Amino acid sequence: MDHRTVENLFVVVAPGLEDVCARELSQLGVTDADVVAGGMAFRGKLQTIYQANLLLRSASRVLVRFGEFRCRAFPDLFKQAARLPWGRFVRAGTPLSFRVSCRGSRLMHTGRVAETLQAAAQKSLGSAAAVQMSTSQQVLVRIVDDQVIISVDSSGELLHRRGYRRAVTKAPLRETLAAGILMLLDWQVDEPLADPMCGTGSFVLEAAMLAARRAPGLEREFTFMQWPGYRDGLWRQLCTEARRQQRPIVSPLEGADQDAAAIDAARANLSRLDLEGPVCFHQRDLADSPVHAAAGLVVCNPPYGRRLVPEESLVSFYRTFGQHVQRAYPGWRVALLCPEPSLVKATRLPFNKVTDLKNGGLQVGLYLTHGGEG
Repeated sequence: MDHRTVENLFVVVAPGLEDVCARELSQLGVTDADVVAGGMAFRGKLQTIYQANLLLRSASRVLVRFGEFRCRAFPDLFKQAARLPWGRFVRAGTPLSFRVSCRGSRLMHTGRVAETLQAAAQKSLGSAAAVQMSTSQQVLVRIVDDQVIISVDSSGELLHRRGYRRAVTKAPLRETLAAGILMLLDWQVDEPLADPMCGTGSFVLEAAMLAARRAPGLEREFTFMQWPGYRDGLWRQLCTEARRQQRPIVSPLEGADQDAAAIDAARANLSRLDLEGPVCFHQRDLADSPVHAAAGLVVCNPPYGRRLVPEESLVSFYRTFGQHVQRAYPGWRVALLCPEPSLVKATRLPFNKVTDLKNGGLQVGLYLTHGGEG
């Protein structure tokens, strides 16, 4: 793959984080992104693909759109797909996996679409023994109103898999969502942050990475590393530059939870990050939180829906939550995720909705107060 070639790229983003990711892209020099629901399309070179995977905190995956054409019949699909430059992204013999979606097209049989494209790719690449790979190359196919878009995934595992989280407990918050929320809330890296119901620590750990300027993709591998034109020297250069940008964390970042297993997992994840600065986790109930002086941001993903607090009604729990936060964090901004406005109201804190997001497939609101109003 020629590093000078300009590609059509698409970054997949969780609903609600599109504008945040667009701002991240602008910091990479991408100023012409076309923002749509669930992602954004833009143009970039090989270096842009590497940087997007290495540096974007809110993105889910980075795709290269290498084929787009109109088609209404399977023989034509094979013919046009066989002309595509598969060899720029796939070595002969590499296993391919297809994700196909069809709407408003005569090509409605997704399985047959995948089989046809598999045959077209094999014709383009030539026959060869299967390559020994831990994962296959994923190809995403979208057919809408007879318009076919074919993309290769450059990321591999979803980008929320940073590499540091090996210890998890029930219902962890995805890292990309946690980072996106912190940016939506305009959290500043010199501002104290606390999550009094932190679970395995997603908010605190992502805040630590933001404050330390730790690139989220430093400790993992990507599918693009298997491409024929992979440039290891360029990747190493970008990683070296990212490490030069790292800084010590200056403001306290604190997580707490009554669940001992969750706190053990959070501490284990933190130790793998090996960051310098005042980051800590405590096992304690919210009712036992000490009063925190210097104002900052409280952010949490409290129990709701299927994550019920045993033997407590949710309304009572949220009312108690509001009381404890007012006492322990006077003057702090408070943010929370919650699917039910009635539960937010039960806290008796002056919340305003920031936006709607999705967490684990459930639509939730992101709510925020302002310091001094609690």
